Amino acid sequence: MLKQEVGQRFLICRKELKLSQKAVADKLGTAQPVYQRFEKGVYECNYTQLLKLSEIFDVSVDYLLGKKEERR
Repeated sequence: MLKQEVGQRFLICRKELKLSQKAVADKLGTAQPVYQRFEKGVYECNYTQLLKLSEIFDVSVDYLLGKKEERR
């Protein structure tokens, strides 16, 4: 399922940067439980949130969506 694959990419990026879910949620401008649901694949983030997450994690949107293995 795409939501779960994308959520897994979020989790990997966050852990590599040693950020908490709360820290990412704060940077994203949302609550920690909402971000947690993105990682679990329960919720889908919107376009604006996806762009912001790519900035936070310093990776391409294509990487987050699983379209590319290269991060940039």
